[in-house]
Amino acid sequence: MTEGPLLWYINRSTGIVVLVLLTLTTVLGVLAIGGKPARGVPRFVTQSVHRNIALLSVVLLVVHIVSAVADEFVDIRWWQAIVPFGGSYEPLWLGLGAAALDLMVVVIVTSLLRTRMGHRTWRALHLTAYALWGLSIAHGIGMGTDLSGSMWLVTVGCLATVPIVAALRLGRLLIDRIPNDSGKALR
Repeated sequence: MTEGPLLWYINRSTGIVVLVLLTLTTVLGVLAIGGKPARGVPRFVTQSVHRNIALLSVVLLVVHIVSAVADEFVDIRWWQAIVPFGGSYEPLWLGLGAAALDLMVVVIVTSLLRTRMGHRTWRALHLTAYALWGLSIAHGIGMGTDLSGSMWLVTVGCLATVPIVAALRLGRLLIDRIPNDSGKALR
């Protein structure tokens, strides 16, 4: 264990990069709503790239957690990254991060077991990724000691992107289901 600016920079940089990657993963998931990719988006983008970006976010999240625990400037124990709201340092904000991690584990495990579960069960559990994303944003806002300037813009950008893309995608799905003059759906 050690203390110093290197761990602080590693922790903060991986935190913001993980948030951007989780946002991108969520956006790609939104684009695949209904089992079909959005118009003009190849299927490999909404599946392979979605999975690979999610995997990269998991790897960077591990670095984020290890750097937070290793940095002795603030007393964060390894178990506080897993057990929500059990820490003494910023228990609410750290707890939101731990809850997000727990939901990430649910999403990962159910994705690995997808072929062994019913589609509805998998989908219901996989939708907790939206909560994971929201908890991650709240964690970053509450724990981010340097949330100003460009970091604030990145956070607000992430916060705005998913709802905008979701509204556009859902609107497109609804429009595609509207029958035209022949009685068939537009798409």
